[in-house]
Amino acid sequence: MRTLVRSTDPVRLSFLQALLAAEGIETFVLDTHMSTLEGSISALPRRLAVACDDYERARRLLAEAGEG
Repeated sequence: MRTLVRSTDPVRLSFLQALLAAEGIETFVLDTHMSTLEGSISALPRRLAVACDDYERARRLLAEAGEG
């Protein structure tokens, strides 16, 4: 698994997940429970990750969408 994006914006992460899902790429949001440790202030970024086999294709899709 490889990390594509780090962000504290849950709306952006949701958008990126939908973008990649539409192309058949499964995503995983890591560090979602870190907000409990940080006090729910969104200071720690969440990571959007994909399988290693999908990484290059996902990077291209994000770049084409102006997100990479």
